[in-house]
Amino acid sequence: MNRPLIDSFGRVHDYLRISVTDRCNLRCVYCMPPEGMEFEPGQKILTYEEITEVVRVLAGMGVRKVRLTGGEPLVRKELETLVAMIAAVPGIEDIALTTNGIFLASKAAKLKAAGLTRVNISLDSLRADRFSFITRGGDVRRVLDSIDTCMQVGFHPIKINVVLMKGINDDEIADFLRLSMERPLQIRFIEYMPIGHQDKGWKASYMPLAAIFDRCHEMGWKVIPCHTIRGSGPSENYRIEGAQGSFGLIHPVSDHFCETCNRLRLTADGSIKPCLYWSDEFNVRKWIGNDDAIRELFFKALHLKPQNHEMAKALDDEKQTHRSTSRRMSQIGG
Repeated sequence: MNRPLIDSFGRVHDYLRISVTDRCNLRCVYCMPPEGMEFEPGQKILTYEEITEVVRVLAGMGVRKVRLTGGEPLVRKELETLVAMIAAVPGIEDIALTTNGIFLASKAAKLKAAGLTRVNISLDSLRADRFSFITRGGDVRRVLDSIDTCMQVGFHPIKINVVLMKGINDDEIADFLRLSMERPLQIRFIEYMPIGHQDKGWKASYMPLAAIFDRCHEMGWKVIPCHTIRGSGPSENYRIEGAQGSFGLIHPVSDHFCETCNRLRLTADGSIKPCLYWSDEFNVRKWIGNDDAIRELFFKALHLKPQNHEMAKALDDEKQTHRSTSRRMSQIGG
Protein backbone atom coordinates (compact mmCIF):
# COMPACT_ATOMS: atom_id res chain seq x y z
CA MET A 1 0.00 0.00 0.00
CA ASN A 2 1.19 3.55 -0.74
CA ARG A 3 1.59 6.24 1.89
CA PRO A 4 -1.72 6.48 3.81
CA LEU A 5 -3.97 9.54 3.75
CA ILE A 6 -3.09 11.20 7.06
CA ASP A 7 -3.66 14.93 7.59
CA SER A 8 -1.76 17.47 9.69
CA PHE A 9 -3.73 16.50 12.81
CA GLY A 10 -3.09 12.76 12.55
CA ARG A 11 -6.53 11.86 11.21
CA VAL A 12 -6.44 8.79 8.94
CA HIS A 13 -8.79 9.05 5.93
CA ASP A 14 -10.26 5.80 4.63
CA TYR A 15 -13.61 7.11 3.39
CA LEU A 16 -14.44 8.90 0.12
CA ARG A 17 -17.80 10.52 -0.60
CA ILE A 18 -18.37 10.88 -4.34
CA SER A 19 -20.97 13.16 -5.86
CA VAL A 20 -21.97 11.70 -9.22
CA THR A 21 -24.17 14.65 -10.25
CA ASP A 22 -25.13 18.14 -9.10
CA ARG A 23 -28.67 17.67 -10.42
CA CYS A 24 -31.72 16.60 -8.45
CA ASN A 25 -35.36 15.82 -9.13
CA LEU A 26 -36.39 17.65 -5.93
CA ARG A 27 -35.74 21.15 -4.56
CA CYS A 28 -35.55 20.66 -0.79
CA VAL A 29 -35.77 23.93 1.11
CA TYR A 30 -32.47 23.42 2.96
CA CYS A 31 -30.53 22.26 -0.08
CA MET A 32 -31.52 24.18 -3.21
CA PRO A 33 -33.46 27.34 -4.12
CA PRO A 34 -36.76 26.80 -5.99
CA GLU A 35 -35.24 28.14 -9.20
CA GLY A 36 -32.12 29.78 -10.53
CA MET A 37 -29.67 26.92 -9.92
CA GLU A 38 -27.00 26.62 -12.60
CA PHE A 39 -25.96 23.03 -13.27
CA GLU A 40 -22.70 21.82 -14.74
CA PRO A 41 -22.89 20.76 -18.39
CA GLY A 42 -22.54 17.04 -18.97
CA GLN A 43 -19.00 17.28 -20.36
CA LYS A 44 -17.75 18.72 -17.05
CA ILE A 45 -19.09 15.82 -14.99
CA LEU A 46 -16.71 12.96 -14.22
CA THR A 47 -17.37 9.80 -16.21
CA TYR A 48 -17.79 6.47 -14.46
CA GLU A 49 -14.37 5.46 -15.76
CA GLU A 50 -12.76 8.60 -14.32
CA ILE A 51 -14.42 8.11 -10.96
CA THR A 52 -13.25 4.50 -10.84
CA GLU A 53 -9.67 5.52 -11.63
CA VAL A 54 -9.62 7.93 -8.69
CA VAL A 55 -11.08 5.24 -6.42
CA ARG A 56 -8.45 2.77 -7.62
CA VAL A 57 -5.60 5.13 -6.71
CA LEU A 58 -7.11 5.96 -3.31
CA ALA A 59 -7.77 2.30 -2.52
CA GLY A 60 -4.02 1.85 -2.75
CA MET A 61 -3.69 4.58 -0.12
CA GLY A 62 -6.05 2.98 2.36
CA VAL A 63 -9.52 4.11 1.28
CA ARG A 64 -11.93 1.28 2.08
CA LYS A 65 -15.35 2.96 2.10
CA VAL A 66 -17.10 4.84 -0.69
CA ARG A 67 -20.42 6.67 -0.60
CA LEU A 68 -22.23 7.81 -3.74
CA THR A 69 -24.17 11.05 -3.40
CA GLY A 70 -25.55 13.91 -5.49
CA GLY A 71 -27.58 16.04 -6.03
CA GLU A 72 -29.65 12.93 -6.41
CA PRO A 73 -27.37 10.10 -7.57
CA LEU A 74 -30.18 8.09 -9.14
CA VAL A 75 -30.83 10.75 -11.76
CA ARG A 76 -27.55 9.54 -13.25
CA LYS A 77 -28.28 6.77 -15.75
CA GLU A 78 -27.38 3.17 -14.89
CA LEU A 79 -25.74 3.98 -11.57
CA GLU A 80 -25.51 0.24 -10.93
CA THR A 81 -22.77 0.17 -13.60
CA LEU A 82 -20.61 2.50 -11.50
CA VAL A 83 -21.35 0.47 -8.37
CA ALA A 84 -20.12 -2.68 -10.09
CA MET A 85 -16.98 -0.90 -11.34
CA ILE A 86 -16.11 0.36 -7.86
CA ALA A 87 -16.94 -2.99 -6.26
CA ALA A 88 -14.33 -4.58 -8.53
CA VAL A 89 -11.55 -2.30 -7.21
CA PRO A 90 -9.25 -4.28 -4.87
CA GLY A 91 -9.42 -2.93 -1.32
CA ILE A 92 -12.89 -1.40 -1.46
CA GLU A 93 -14.98 -3.08 1.24
CA ASP A 94 -18.09 -0.92 1.55
CA ILE A 95 -20.18 1.01 -1.00
CA ALA A 96 -23.09 3.09 0.27
CA LEU A 97 -25.66 5.36 -1.36
CA THR A 98 -27.40 8.50 -0.11
CA THR A 99 -30.64 9.13 -2.00
CA ASN A 100 -33.95 10.92 -1.69
CA GLY A 101 -35.60 7.58 -2.43
CA ILE A 102 -37.94 8.70 -5.21
CA PHE A 103 -36.36 6.40 -7.83
CA LEU A 104 -34.93 3.81 -5.46
CA ALA A 105 -37.70 1.19 -5.50
CA SER A 106 -37.12 0.42 -9.18
CA LYS A 107 -33.32 0.35 -8.76
CA ALA A 108 -32.78 -1.35 -5.39
CA ALA A 109 -32.39 -4.94 -6.61
CA LYS A 110 -29.99 -4.00 -9.43
CA LEU A 111 -27.89 -1.87 -7.10
CA LYS A 112 -27.60 -4.62 -4.52
CA ALA A 113 -26.68 -7.19 -7.17
CA ALA A 114 -23.98 -4.81 -8.44
CA GLY A 115 -22.37 -4.61 -4.99
CA LEU A 116 -24.07 -1.78 -3.12
CA THR A 117 -23.75 -2.44 0.60
CA ARG A 118 -25.96 0.10 2.36
CA VAL A 119 -28.50 2.86 1.71
CA ASN A 120 -29.29 6.15 3.44
CA ILE A 121 -32.68 7.59 2.50
CA SER A 122 -33.60 11.20 3.12
CA LEU A 123 -37.07 11.59 4.62
CA ASP A 124 -37.83 14.86 6.41
CA SER A 125 -41.54 14.31 6.95
CA LEU A 126 -43.95 11.38 7.08
CA ARG A 127 -46.88 13.64 6.16
CA ALA A 128 -47.70 13.90 2.47
CA ASP A 129 -48.51 17.61 2.40
CA ARG A 130 -45.51 18.60 4.49
CA PHE A 131 -43.14 16.36 2.55
CA SER A 132 -44.35 18.02 -0.64
CA PHE A 133 -43.71 21.44 0.93
CA ILE A 134 -40.18 20.62 2.14
CA THR A 135 -39.17 18.97 -1.14
CA ARG A 136 -41.18 21.37 -3.31
CA GLY A 137 -43.30 18.71 -4.97
CA GLY A 138 -42.06 15.28 -3.84
CA ASP A 139 -44.36 12.30 -3.20
CA VAL A 140 -43.68 10.70 0.19
CA ARG A 141 -45.42 7.48 -0.86
CA ARG A 142 -42.62 6.75 -3.34
CA VAL A 143 -40.03 7.09 -0.59
CA LEU A 144 -41.97 4.82 1.76
CA ASP A 145 -42.28 2.26 -1.06
CA SER A 146 -38.52 2.43 -1.54
CA ILE A 147 -37.93 1.71 2.14
CA ASP A 148 -40.15 -1.36 1.88
CA THR A 149 -38.33 -2.52 -1.25
CA CYS A 150 -34.90 -2.07 0.33
CA MET A 151 -35.98 -4.22 3.26
CA GLN A 152 -37.26 -6.88 0.85
CA VAL A 153 -34.05 -7.07 -1.17
CA GLY A 154 -31.98 -7.34 2.02
CA PHE A 155 -30.19 -4.03 2.54
CA HIS A 156 -28.96 -3.65 6.11
CA PRO A 157 -28.66 -1.29 7.75
CA ILE A 158 -31.21 1.06 6.22
CA LYS A 159 -30.75 4.57 7.55
CA ILE A 160 -33.38 7.28 7.35
CA ASN A 161 -31.93 10.80 7.40
CA VAL A 162 -34.13 13.50 8.95
CA VAL A 163 -32.94 17.11 8.83
CA LEU A 164 -34.63 18.61 11.88
CA MET A 165 -35.99 22.13 11.34
CA LYS A 166 -37.62 24.25 14.02
CA GLY A 167 -41.19 25.14 13.19
CA ILE A 168 -41.21 22.91 10.13
CA ASN A 169 -40.94 19.24 11.13
CA ASP A 170 -39.95 19.24 14.82
CA ASP A 171 -43.49 18.18 15.78
CA GLU A 172 -42.86 14.83 14.01
CA ILE A 173 -40.04 13.69 16.29
CA ALA A 174 -42.27 11.17 18.06
CA ASP A 175 -43.58 9.85 14.74
CA PHE A 176 -40.06 9.11 13.52
CA LEU A 177 -39.12 7.54 16.85
CA ARG A 178 -42.17 5.27 16.59
CA LEU A 179 -40.93 4.23 13.14
CA SER A 180 -37.69 3.05 14.77
CA MET A 181 -39.75 1.12 17.32
CA GLU A 182 -41.93 -0.62 14.75
CA ARG A 183 -39.32 -1.43 12.07
CA PRO A 184 -35.60 -2.37 12.03
CA LEU A 185 -34.55 1.04 10.72
CA GLN A 186 -31.94 3.54 11.90
CA ILE A 187 -33.56 6.97 12.14
CA ARG A 188 -30.89 9.67 12.11
CA PHE A 189 -31.77 13.19 13.18
CA ILE A 190 -29.40 15.72 11.61
CA GLU A 191 -28.89 19.35 12.55
CA TYR A 192 -29.65 21.88 9.84
CA MET A 193 -26.27 23.01 8.47
CA PRO A 194 -25.36 26.41 6.97
CA ILE A 195 -23.86 24.97 3.79
CA GLY A 196 -23.82 27.60 1.05
CA HIS A 197 -26.28 29.84 2.91
CA GLN A 198 -25.87 31.46 6.32
CA ASP A 199 -28.92 33.68 6.06
CA LYS A 200 -31.50 34.53 8.69
CA GLY A 201 -33.78 31.81 7.35
CA TRP A 202 -31.24 29.14 8.28
CA LYS A 203 -30.77 30.58 11.75
CA ALA A 204 -34.53 30.70 12.32
CA SER A 205 -34.91 27.02 11.41
CA TYR A 206 -31.84 25.69 13.21
CA MET A 207 -32.37 23.76 16.43
CA PRO A 208 -30.07 21.54 18.54
CA LEU A 209 -30.94 17.89 18.94
CA ALA A 210 -31.57 17.85 22.69
CA ALA A 211 -35.25 18.02 21.69
CA ILE A 212 -35.10 14.32 20.80
CA PHE A 213 -34.40 13.30 24.40
CA ASP A 214 -36.99 15.77 25.65
CA ARG A 215 -39.61 14.09 23.46
CA CYS A 216 -38.63 10.61 24.66
CA HIS A 217 -38.99 11.80 28.25
CA GLU A 218 -42.41 13.30 27.52
CA MET A 219 -43.56 10.00 25.98
CA GLY A 220 -42.21 7.94 28.88
CA TRP A 221 -39.82 6.00 26.66
CA LYS A 222 -36.62 4.59 28.11
CA VAL A 223 -33.58 5.40 25.98
CA ILE A 224 -30.66 2.95 25.82
CA PRO A 225 -27.25 3.88 24.30
CA CYS A 226 -26.01 1.72 21.41
CA HIS A 227 -22.31 1.16 20.84
CA THR A 228 -22.03 -1.41 18.06
CA ILE A 229 -24.03 -0.13 15.08
CA ARG A 230 -22.08 -0.98 11.91
CA GLY A 231 -21.28 1.96 9.66
CA SER A 232 -22.70 4.49 12.09
CA GLY A 233 -20.09 7.17 11.31
CA PRO A 234 -20.55 10.42 13.25
CA SER A 235 -23.92 9.43 14.68
CA GLU A 236 -24.46 9.02 18.42
CA ASN A 237 -26.77 6.03 18.54
CA TYR A 238 -29.58 5.01 20.87
CA ARG A 239 -32.66 2.86 20.89
CA ILE A 240 -35.91 2.98 22.76
CA GLU A 241 -36.38 -0.02 25.02
CA GLY A 242 -38.18 -2.76 23.09
CA ALA A 243 -37.63 -1.11 19.70
CA GLN A 244 -36.77 -3.10 16.56
CA GLY A 245 -34.58 -0.29 15.27
CA SER A 246 -32.57 2.60 16.65
CA PHE A 247 -32.12 6.33 16.34
CA GLY A 248 -29.05 8.49 16.02
CA LEU A 249 -28.08 12.12 16.50
CA ILE A 250 -25.74 13.91 14.12
CA HIS A 251 -24.96 17.39 15.41
CA PRO A 252 -22.26 18.96 13.23
CA VAL A 253 -23.10 22.49 14.44
CA SER A 254 -23.63 22.30 18.20
CA ASP A 255 -21.11 19.53 18.92
CA HIS A 256 -18.93 18.86 15.91
CA PHE A 257 -17.13 15.55 15.38
CA CYS A 258 -14.19 16.98 13.42
CA GLU A 259 -11.57 15.33 15.62
CA THR A 260 -12.57 11.92 14.25
CA CYS A 261 -13.25 12.98 10.65
CA ASN A 262 -12.03 10.31 8.26
CA ARG A 263 -13.62 11.50 5.01
CA LEU A 264 -12.76 13.31 1.84
CA ARG A 265 -15.18 14.49 -0.84
CA LEU A 266 -15.02 14.37 -4.61
CA THR A 267 -17.49 16.66 -6.36
CA ALA A 268 -19.27 15.76 -9.58
CA ASP A 269 -16.98 18.08 -11.57
CA GLY A 270 -13.86 16.46 -10.13
CA SER A 271 -12.88 18.73 -7.22
CA ILE A 272 -11.42 17.34 -4.01
CA LYS A 273 -12.99 18.97 -0.94
CA PRO A 274 -11.07 18.14 2.24
CA CYS A 275 -13.83 19.73 4.38
CA LEU A 276 -17.54 20.05 3.64
CA TYR A 277 -17.83 23.56 5.06
CA TRP A 278 -14.72 25.40 3.89
CA SER A 279 -14.11 26.68 0.36
CA ASP A 280 -10.79 24.88 -0.28
CA GLU A 281 -10.93 22.52 -3.25
CA PHE A 282 -8.58 21.06 -5.84
CA ASN A 283 -9.64 19.76 -9.24
CA VAL A 284 -8.22 16.32 -9.92
CA ARG A 285 -9.76 15.62 -13.31
CA LYS A 286 -6.83 16.75 -15.48
CA TRP A 287 -4.51 14.43 -13.52
CA ILE A 288 -6.52 11.25 -14.08
CA GLY A 289 -4.18 8.78 -15.73
CA ASN A 290 -1.23 10.02 -13.66
CA ASP A 291 -1.42 8.10 -10.39
CA ASP A 292 1.45 9.97 -8.73
CA ALA A 293 -0.14 13.34 -9.52
CA ILE A 294 -3.47 12.19 -8.08
CA ARG A 295 -1.77 11.06 -4.89
CA GLU A 296 0.09 14.35 -4.50
CA LEU A 297 -3.05 16.41 -5.06
CA PHE A 298 -4.91 14.50 -2.35
CA PHE A 299 -1.96 15.01 0.02
CA LYS A 300 -2.03 18.73 -0.80
CA ALA A 301 -5.74 18.83 0.02
CA LEU A 302 -5.18 16.98 3.29
CA HIS A 303 -2.37 19.34 4.28
CA LEU A 304 -4.81 22.27 4.09
CA LYS A 305 -7.66 20.53 5.89
CA PRO A 306 -8.52 22.62 8.97
CA GLN A 307 -8.80 21.14 12.43
CA ASN A 308 -12.53 21.91 12.50
CA HIS A 309 -15.24 23.61 10.45
CA GLU A 310 -16.49 26.33 12.83
CA MET A 311 -20.11 26.01 11.64
CA ALA A 312 -21.33 27.07 15.07
CA LYS A 313 -19.89 30.53 14.51
CA ALA A 314 -22.43 31.07 11.74
CA LEU A 315 -25.04 31.24 14.51
CA ASP A 316 -23.64 34.41 16.06
CA ASP A 317 -21.64 35.92 13.19
CA GLU A 318 -18.26 35.53 14.85
CA LYS A 319 -15.25 35.90 12.61
CA GLN A 320 -14.23 32.61 11.05
CA THR A 321 -10.64 31.63 10.32
CA HIS A 322 -11.37 30.30 6.81
CA ARG A 323 -13.71 31.25 3.99
CA SER A 324 -16.84 29.11 4.04
CA THR A 325 -18.06 27.47 0.86
CA SER A 326 -20.45 29.21 -1.51
CA ARG A 327 -21.48 25.89 -3.02
CA ARG A 328 -24.87 24.50 -2.10
CA MET A 329 -25.05 21.02 -0.55
CA SER A 330 -26.32 19.63 -3.88
CA GLN A 331 -23.14 20.93 -5.58
CA ILE A 332 -20.84 19.27 -3.05
CA GLY A 333 -22.46 15.97 -2.17
CA GLY A 334 -23.95 15.33 1.26
